[in-house]
Amino acid sequence: MNWLNEALFVREMAMKNNDLFGSSLPMIASENILSPLCREMLITDFHGRYAEGTPSNRYYQGCKFFDEVESKAIELAKKLFDCKYADVRPTAGTVANMAVFKAWASPGDKVTVLDTADGAHISYGKWGAAGLRGLELHTYPFDSDTMNIDVDGAIKLIRDVEPKLALFGQSVFLFPTPLKELASVAHEVGAKVVYDAAHVLGLIAGGEFQKPLKEGADVVTGSTHKTLPGPQGGIILADKDREESKDIKYLDWGVFPGVTSSYHLHHVAAKAIAFAEHLAFGREYAIQTIKNAKKLAEELYNNGFDVLGKNHGFTESHQVLFRVGKDKGGEAAKKLEDAGIIANMNMVPGDEHPLHPSGIRLGVQELTRIGMKEDEMQEIAKFFKRILIDGEEPIKVRKDVIEFKKNYRKIHYCFYEGEDAYKYIELLQVHQ
Repeated sequence: MNWLNEALFVREMAMKNNDLFGSSLPMIASENILSPLCREMLITDFHGRYAEGTPSNRYYQGCKFFDEVESKAIELAKKLFDCKYADVRPTAGTVANMAVFKAWASPGDKVTVLDTADGAHISYGKWGAAGLRGLELHTYPFDSDTMNIDVDGAIKLIRDVEPKLALFGQSVFLFPTPLKELASVAHEVGAKVVYDAAHVLGLIAGGEFQKPLKEGADVVTGSTHKTLPGPQGGIILADKDREESKDIKYLDWGVFPGVTSSYHLHHVAAKAIAFAEHLAFGREYAIQTIKNAKKLAEELYNNGFDVLGKNHGFTESHQVLFRVGKDKGGEAAKKLEDAGIIANMNMVPGDEHPLHPSGIRLGVQELTRIGMKEDEMQEIAKFFKRILIDGEEPIKVRKDVIEFKKNYRKIHYCFYEGEDAYKYIELLQVHQ
């Protein structure tokens, strides 16, 4: 066996993946691309090093430069989100949620949460982090017209259940959560309010969605690689510091030693750069992302699609959700992929099984990052119509998608704009 060839096979697949996304329209709502400076951090010597603990309070030596990086990441995060506490150690949004559950709840505690079928993230479900912690889940009623929590029903549920935690935030996240009304009721019954901002973190940071910490959330968790276009990772935010609240100290312990050991130092470095870039460009990026989502939704609707939220402006986030027919989401997603549009099948209200959904979920955050605006959304909606309504062969549409994408490969809303977003540094030159 030639083991070098095995390694080169993996590299070849990675390069082909670059080419695939470089010639396609990436529209997965939970993905984004890295700026050149963020990308560089991932190949520094921070990769593979350990830094258990906190800056200047480590279990390992050799952390003096990383201490500066983590301290800067915390400083920038607190500035970006206008808050007093930020923990940049979680390695994913789910890990951030696990840390909060570890810190603030015990097995058997009651929590109120949106059902995953109505758009909650799997980490809030019985098969995810909440179930792993052994939490007793009570689900909010959902209004499929507004695509949001039923406020009156949720208020009644919170008062009846008296949960330890009231959980908010979604994976299908079209509109801001009615947080002010619900957080006040949760606090009345002694519950802590947790808001999962994974999908909309960059929109919040850009001042264009809602301000959960100002609207009653005790803690915000999030992912740093969706609408906040940094490296894969998580974050925890609060508007009280350790000196003000013992609960914040519990959050620290929930992260370490609770759910992390070392925590991907190269990603922390890239997070710090992403925060700085978002401070510089985030508002402009968030505004254009939402404009693009609204325009795409409108054009899809005008082209005959059953776009959810249509009675309320379609969307106020980066996401668009539409029905394609009972249990037809997977089939539609495959046709789109064959045509060079990368999207995901998704449950819509009324669906019962995640592997047999009736909808397609879209996100425009990556298309926005490579310079697309409202005019491009009109063209993209036509591609959807050709594939899913007119029934054109996907391979024919694929040729037009490739031609269309040629003009949109350069990255925007970052330092050193103009780099090819899909041409990663080639580290290995092999001559056989």
